[in-house]
Amino acid sequence: MSSGRESGVWSGLSGRRYSLPTSMLFTLSTSCLRPLLLGTGTRKPKLDLMDVPRFARDQLGLHGLTLSTDLLAGASRRTLEALRERADKAACACLVLIESEPQPFGSEDPNLGDGAVERTERVIQAAHILGCNAAAVQVAGADDATSFENATDRLKVALERAERLELNLLISPTDGLTNRAERVTELIKAVGRFRMMTFPDFERAAKTDNPVAYLRRLTPYAGAVCASTVKFTTAVGEDEPDWSALTDRSFEHEAYPVAPLIDAVQSVGFDGALAIEYRGRGDVTLGLLKTRAVLEAALYDEPAAAVDDDEDEDLSEEE
Repeated sequence: MSSGRESGVWSGLSGRRYSLPTSMLFTLSTSCLRPLLLGTGTRKPKLDLMDVPRFARDQLGLHGLTLSTDLLAGASRRTLEALRERADKAACACLVLIESEPQPFGSEDPNLGDGAVERTERVIQAAHILGCNAAAVQVAGADDATSFENATDRLKVALERAERLELNLLISPTDGLTNRAERVTELIKAVGRFRMMTFPDFERAAKTDNPVAYLRRLTPYAGAVCASTVKFTTAVGEDEPDWSALTDRSFEHEAYPVAPLIDAVQSVGFDGALAIEYRGRGDVTLGLLKTRAVLEAALYDEPAAAVDDDEDEDLSEEE
């Protein structure tokens, strides 16, 4: 299955063709493959980790991987190198490695804080072995001055390892210190290194009062963006053997509108990797294909209505 990107021109879901920036990538966030990789209940795994790159490329038409550490637990260096080789051969390279557990960078306990640095350094090293260009972490801590200072100092230490290996370190926002977009950007400025970046997430953005402003503030600093989805409507004929999510326009994302989020990301000039992640129930593969379809539609078929200037965030403070 081809996504139509190779020539720099996409065939949209309506059959029209659009010139696109060739640096824009649709990639797979492997976190949502957990049921396929590990099995659920009495069901055995349906997919081997080494087959994920080919699955992403051939079955989903995606062009890169965002991996999570929980799916690599216990993996040796040899295993990581083998996965990298498989990914390269499938033309679906490993791009980002995410630490799945929040790390207590803001903790007042020096042992916990040092542990967060050490863990992040190991994740950075693993990302390097996989051939990634970035590692991502969630910065745990209360939203107060002490946690902010602790997190700043410890992120600087962890970032030294990333800089030596020429990797970026991405902050994946979570509850607490990095819950608000402005605190994330303040933290990045306090660290003061160009390899300190962000990893915004659509679902988290949708839970804020102003999702568009949230993404417009974080995306200029983004090393990648997680295009997460949660729940889709059912299309007519979806249970038919010849039905395809990539050609059907009768379903939509029910949890929140995707088009304004895509427009927000594009409006600040982002042209990097969109990591597709389906977090809903049911068939993961179908959810991923539907996600790709609505993203294509939002990006290239039907631009969302423009956001009123008085509702938008003034980004001049971030310059």
